[in-house]
Amino acid sequence: MSLTNDVRTLRKAAGWTQAELAERCDVSRQTIIAIERGKYEPSLSLAFVLARIFDKPIEHIFTEAEE
Repeated sequence: MSLTNDVRTLRKAAGWTQAELAERCDVSRQTIIAIERGKYEPSLSLAFVLARIFDKPIEHIFTEAEE
């Protein structure tokens, strides 16, 4: 199973740079870049952090990709 995500859309809607979001999540900017590009699926704990930051349920940020 692979995931798609709306992290980039949500980040831009909030008016944050990748570096600002990374700081809020306590991860590197490279991690945010990889998540936004779909190259890295975050841990469950990081997914919860992102959900809390964006005030959205996890399933509204990450969805199963159709194959």
